[in-house]
Amino acid sequence: MKKIPVGISSCLLGQPVRFDGGHKRDAYITGTLSGYFDLRPYCPEMAIGMGAPRPTIQLTATGDQIRSVGVKNPDLDVTDKLREYARQLKSEHSELCGYIFKKDSPSCGMERVKVYTGGQPQKKGSGIYAQELMMLNPLLPVEEEGRLGDPKLRENFIQRVYVFYRWQKLLSEGLTPGRLTRFHARHKLIVMSRENYIDIGRIVSQATKANIHEIAGSYIVKLMKILKKVAHRKNHVNVLQHIQGYLKKELSPGDKAELCELIERYRKGEIPLIVPITLLKHHFRTYPDPYIADSYYMSPYPQELRLINEI
Repeated sequence: MKKIPVGISSCLLGQPVRFDGGHKRDAYITGTLSGYFDLRPYCPEMAIGMGAPRPTIQLTATGDQIRSVGVKNPDLDVTDKLREYARQLKSEHSELCGYIFKKDSPSCGMERVKVYTGGQPQKKGSGIYAQELMMLNPLLPVEEEGRLGDPKLRENFIQRVYVFYRWQKLLSEGLTPGRLTRFHARHKLIVMSRENYIDIGRIVSQATKANIHEIAGSYIVKLMKILKKVAHRKNHVNVLQHIQGYLKKELSPGDKAELCELIERYRKGEIPLIVPITLLKHHFRTYPDPYIADSYYMSPYPQELRLINEI
């Protein structure tokens, strides 16, 4: 698989674009993710001509608006320029399958950015550029580099990137009811790890040649919303037990007991998800099932990323 295009704050790649002329190079991003993602850097503050080093800016509440203004010089207001820069890149950003923002940035922070009211900060804002980008690209998987340190959030983001990449590939190949149905079938177990899949399945069942684009639009909005939820241990146990059902006639009593034991140990938090999944893969190599073989649940991204080793 070719590398997946993902936008990123330039400073996280080591580019000296910070307000002080420095950077915030992230070793996990540049070391691990760069092997799978085509990381495309953006620095809105540099792009609008602020330079590096440059005067620092902050989010300030002014009436019912939040503006991005200079810390030392409140007359320096770059709010509109940052929004316009995001709008100029709308077409370019539509090619992306994910975006990694720099946390706490008044231009690039995804959430909980300090907003000053009467000189007092509250962590309740989003960076101006990031906010505009997310509004213009509501389906795009986004995350901050700080939150990628959490194994569950990291796994969730990367899984969403791969799902969205596969969706973009489906669109490029041409939508048909059959292709949409297969796409959903391959991701159904992933949906089950978040919530009941029946409602979203009903959307797919309504697809015809005449309404395929309308149905597909409703489907992907629902799917990406569902996938924002982090899959918890209880949800994974339900999916593992569901998959186990495809082996109920094939496994010996001893093999069934071993699999049940591993799923229970995973439920208790004694072992990571990779352990029962590895055993399931072993059994399905012996007793293949076309639906399970076609599903992405047990192989949602390259195994070299080792994300399910930690959850």
